[in-house]
Order: sequence, then C-alpha cells, then structure tokens
Amino acid sequence: MNEPNPVPPTFAEDLAGRRHPTVGVWNRLEGRPRTADFERALRVEVRDPLWMLTRQWQLGEFRGTDAGSPVTATYSVSPSRPTRFRPHGGPPEDLPTDRPLETMAERRPLPFAFGDEEIAFDLRVLIGHRWLKLLGKHNLLGLDLFRFERQYIAKYPIALPDPEHPAKEDTARLAHPEVWATMQTIAGRRMDGYLLYRHIKGGGNAADGINGLLHRTTLNNLGKRLVAWFDALIDQPTGITAERPDGDATWDPRRLEHRFSVSGSVPGGGEKVVTAQEYPGGELDWHAFSVDPGPPLGGTKPPEKTLSRTVFPAPVRFSGMPLPRWWAIEDGRTNFAAVRPDSTDLARLIFLEFALVFSNDWYQLPCDLPAGTMNKIRGLVVTDVFGEKLWITPAGAGDDEDQRRWSMFTLDTIGTAHVPADTDLLLPPSVPKVAEGPALEEVLLIRDENANLVWGIEQTVRMPTGEPRRGSEAAAEALVFRRRHSEPASDEEDPPRAPISYQAMNAIPEHWIPFIPVRVPGDNREIQLQRAAMPSVVDGQPVPARTTLLRHGFDAGKQYFVNEEEVPQAGTRLSVAFNRTRWRDGRVVLWLSAHRGAGRGEASSGLRFDTLIDTPMMTPPSGQL
Repeated sequence: MNEPNPVPPTFAEDLAGRRHPTVGVWNRLEGRPRTADFERALRVEVRDPLWMLTRQWQLGEFRGTDAGSPVTATYSVSPSRPTRFRPHGGPPEDLPTDRPLETMAERRPLPFAFGDEEIAFDLRVLIGHRWLKLLGKHNLLGLDLFRFERQYIAKYPIALPDPEHPAKEDTARLAHPEVWATMQTIAGRRMDGYLLYRHIKGGGNAADGINGLLHRTTLNNLGKRLVAWFDALIDQPTGITAERPDGDATWDPRRLEHRFSVSGSVPGGGEKVVTAQEYPGGELDWHAFSVDPGPPLGGTKPPEKTLSRTVFPAPVRFSGMPLPRWWAIEDGRTNFAAVRPDSTDLARLIFLEFALVFSNDWYQLPCDLPAGTMNKIRGLVVTDVFGEKLWITPAGAGDDEDQRRWSMFTLDTIGTAHVPADTDLLLPPSVPKVAEGPALEEVLLIRDENANLVWGIEQTVRMPTGEPRRGSEAAAEALVFRRRHSEPASDEEDPPRAPISYQAMNAIPEHWIPFIPVRVPGDNREIQLQRAAMPSVVDGQPVPARTTLLRHGFDAGKQYFVNEEEVPQAGTRLSVAFNRTRWRDGRVVLWLSAHRGAGRGEASSGLRFDTLIDTPMMTPPSGQL
C-alpha cells in the first residue's frame, strides 16, 4: 500500500533546516552612478590632510632640497682656435685651416721605393699621364707633341727587369704574373712621372734634357704646375730628409700610435697646449687629448670674441621614464628590473640611480659652439620659476688627482700631480665622417708563447703596381720564383743520407716576421721587442719585411724596436689605407694613414728546434737496384 505524499514544508522550514539553496540564480552587483559628471572625482580631494602630512613627514619629503624648476639659463663662453701643431719629436709649425686635423695627425709619406726596389707604379704612371695631358692641353704653341712625348718617355722610363737574369730587388715584379704583365704593358709606352716630379722638386726644370724647344719658360711653368697638382692631390708630411725619412709624420713606430700636440691662445694671455699621447687613428675627438703643461708652441693669435647667450632648459627624457601625469600607463619597452649590475659596475649603477631616483632633476640646454675651438666657460646663471638666479659652478672643479671628483667631457693633465682640474670644452677641428679605402697593408702582431717570440704576420702587402694582395700568396709566389732561378745543387756534393736526419730548425712562412725579446739598455728587468729575420729556405738569406709598418729603418740599416707592452695577449692589428673626406669649404682631402686595432689572440707558428725527421727515400741511379 503506497504512502500518501508528504506535505511540502514551508519556506520558513526550508530556511531553518538549510536543506535547499536560498538563491537559485547568481547575479552580479554593479554600481550605478547617480550622475554622468566626473569632474568631482578627478579632483582627488583630500579627506584627511593631517594623514597626508604625516605620510610626507614619514617619507622625508619635508627634508627635500628641491627648489623651483629652471626657466632660463645664461652662459658666457670664450672660444679660441688652435693655431699651432707639433708632431712628436718634431718642430712646431702653423696649423693649416684648409684641412681637418685628422690629415695632419695621420698622414704618412707615400712609399715609392723599398731600398733599390721601385714600387707604386700606379702613382708613377698617374703623374706621367698628368704631365702628358698638360702638354696636350697647352699644345706648346703648335709643336710636335708626339716627338716630345717620346723624349720624356725615354728620359724618364719605367725600367723593365730582365726575367732571365733577375736581380734580388726584381723578385716582387717578376714573381706575380699579373704584375709582370702590367710591367710589360707600360714599359716603353708610359713615362715614370715620379722621376720628373722628383727632378723638379729637387730644383730642376721640366725642360732639362729635352731638345727642339722654343718656349722653355712655358714648359718649366707647366712643371711647377705638375708639382703643385700632386702636392695638393695627396697630403704628405713635410720636412722629409735623410735623417728624418718620415718628415713631420706623427706615427711613433715604437709605440704603434700617433703622437702630436696642438695649441691656442687663452683669454688673458698665454697659450694652452693639448697633446694626443695614444691616438690609434680613425675617429679623432676630445677624449684623445690631455692638457700638456710643457713648453708652449708659439701661438700668438688672440682668442675670439666672448659668446653670451640665453637659452631655455628642457627636462631630460628617455624611454621607460616614469610619467608625471596621473592615470597614465607607462610603456614596458625598458625594464629596469632586468638590469642586474655587479657591485663593481659603476657605469650601470650610476645609470640606474639616475633613471630611478634623480631622473626628474636633470635638464639639458643647448650650447652652440664654433667647431674647431677650445672653449672656456666663464659663467653660467640659471633662473628658476620663483625668479631666483643661481650661479652654477663646474661639477669637476678641484684637484685633478682627486679620486672623488666626477666630471664628463673634461681633459686630464699630463704628468703633473695636484693641479687644478681643467674644465674647458675642446672641439677639435675634425670632420664627422672619413671614408676609408681598402687596406693596402695589414699586419697582425701576435704572441707565440711556445716559441717565446712575437710575430708580425703580414696579412696584406702592397704589390709594386699599388694593389693589395694577401701576404701568404705573395710570399709563396716569391718563394717559388727564387727556387726556379736558384742554382741547383750538384749531385756530387750531396752526401749519403741516413734513414733519419737532424734538423736544426724547421721552415716558417716568409710573411711571418719575428720579434725577439731583448733587454732595454741600462735596465736589467725591462724588455723590448727587436725586429729580426728568418732565413730563407732557398738560399739561407734573411727574409725582409714587405710592409712599411715592419720595414721601419731597414733600408737605412737601422734596428727597429717595439715596446713590449704594445703587444698584449690579445695581439695588435695594424693597417695602412687611403682616407678621403671633405672640409668645410667642400675641398677634397686625401691622405695615407695607419690605424691600430685589437688583435685576434695568441697563435702558434709551429717553430721547432733540434728535431729528427725521416729522410725521404732516395731514387737509386739507373742500372742499380
């Protein structure tokens, strides 16, 4: 028998017994504004000003020294232009104003010969072509130009070496097929213009030795024009003599860098000298110089007129900087939390402190200064929003040797301790961009700890025709050529061979030039590197260097030394190339310069001494077993 349906409980019973949920549908509570005007909400009204003042006191805001923001800044600058130039070890001279300072600081003489070997035939033919072009342009009052051209070609010829009986200095011109083909092409057809240039430069005339001339004065004037044209084409050092083959070039072959000084007058009288002690070449800017307290260079030009200007400072802005406005969402392009500097990484620590603490306290103001000047800031006055005028002193003022002194864009002082720091601004008369040509010479100075030597590897050498070529290929071609033209050894002088033979020293590629460590005279501890030479595997004669970088003093019979500290464990890279730029007036300036850069680390030449090697099997004479 089925039981009757129970009486459903009431709502009060269900609620008391909590047998069923009281709410069956989930709803979301949303606020409904009473007005559409948000002006009062954006006021950010302070309901408890005492609490706000207390928080400011707890955070130390009442002890802040921040004043009003700057509105204007007035500064006074006294510029002066450098007027004197002195290469290291040379006499001072006037600094030219028609070319950048890089030209005077880097230029080196053009190599037209290595001892008895003539090179740079590209420039020799260029000068000769220019001379014949001058003759054709002026036509010498209707004279027979062809006849005069043949006379000049015969008087200033391009000598062709004898391939059957080559001299030692003819190896570079005969070993490479392309160079030899070029020499055969131009010999007898083109004149050596450098011989004519040197003849006129030495006091001769262009008409000397030329027959059938009626207007020698016109021809001699053209010769002077030829000399002026080539002197203006490629800037070279002056004062080249037998005692100073490099003239006033600033390259210091012992330290492998440029060294020079410039000077200019200062307000109130006197002269200021700044010296570049370790300029490797390339970009020349203020950081390459130091104040030199040595003797003046003789500059007498007065400084320029003092500049006084009023400018408007602007806050410094950078990516990721905290935004000053409320309700603004900052971008995440810069994550300062991801910067994890070490305790000794001062640059990053200073940057983070600036970005996170003092970023809103830095302002920048424009300061337009004449290019190529040494500028002394005589005063700086800042006016803030309250109308107060503040006199700003240099941050780097004080003792130059004070370790707590912090400054930027200022120069240090050479050698003198405890002197007032120099707070002037230097803008050298340089150019922002220099076009550098392909490397005509390249040398790697590396350390070989196994052989206890430093090697100068001639990576790139300059061929007699003026084109660059890999040093290994040029050395291999010269070696094959000497073997081909060396006298073969007689079979009767060849002694019997044993299964093994003693080798005093193995062979090293001829483009590896050794530098041996020797003691500095008068010092029992300091070491310097002396250039040496390896014997040739053909005739046993010393193999000389083929680059001007390593050939310093060789043709004059002088030794060459390099400071031992100039070749670190990472090595040193030296290169020679043509540089080209434009000066302010649009004039094109071209010069040959040397640059120094970082090397590629240590290397091993494989040089070994006192070894036993297997003797190659000898072929028995015919008819014998």
